[in-house]
Amino acid sequence: MPNPSFIDNTYFYYLRVFYEDTDAGGVVYHANYLKFYERARSEMMNTLGVRQQDLLAENFAFIVKSFSVDNIQAARFNSELVVKTRIKTLKKASIIFEQWIECDEQLINRAEVLVATINLAEMKPLRIPDYIYEELLRVC
Repeated sequence: MPNPSFIDNTYFYYLRVFYEDTDAGGVVYHANYLKFYERARSEMMNTLGVRQQDLLAENFAFIVKSFSVDNIQAARFNSELVVKTRIKTLKKASIIFEQWIECDEQLINRAEVLVATINLAEMKPLRIPDYIYEELLRVC
């Protein structure tokens, strides 16, 4: 499988469906798509040099505020998937991500994720630090 990378402001994250990802029917259990999307967003941030563990030490976190998902067709055990992620909207304290999953260039699933930024100590909204905002702006 290829390494994760950006192509035209879209981040490509590759994975294989493991047996543990499937339900009794041998297809990906619906909640696991959320895990796949989370992994892709996290790896995208890592690729941009944004280390979430460092942010946690500063009481800063990205949280999922809302999530909409549309299942198009089923992915199956041992399928090779690509999770594509791009920033739809970047604001000072939130990001809307467009994400979709393909198998053999066929759309499997798509989602829109609103991620907000908060101060963990106070659980209140917090602006995205400038250095992170600038990195995100580069790939919008």
